[in-house]
Amino acid sequence: MYNVSNLMKQAQKMQEDAARADRELLDRRISATSGGGAVTAVVNGKKDLIGISIQADFDLGDAEMAADLVVAAVREAQAEADRQADEIMKKVTAGMPHIPGLG
Repeated sequence: MYNVSNLMKQAQKMQEDAARADRELLDRRISATSGGGAVTAVVNGKKDLIGISIQADFDLGDAEMAADLVVAAVREAQAEADRQADEIMKKVTAGMPHIPGLG
């Protein structure tokens, strides 16, 4: 049987750690490129788009290709943000007992 007081303390610590992790993710900057480095997208750890940069010498003549490169860079940056967020959350929940019925 679980000690309820101990579980409550662990839950409170996990909540504090999760809030700290959330702030860390908001401050984190993750970038990814496409088109051989022609396009760079930057997102925060929550996958919010922070910026896009396109190399000055990149030929924007093909708008569809340029748009595809932007989308590719954004998706890659967001995928990396997901990976980093998963790692952070694994640390937050490490050591918590598995209680049947709670996920």
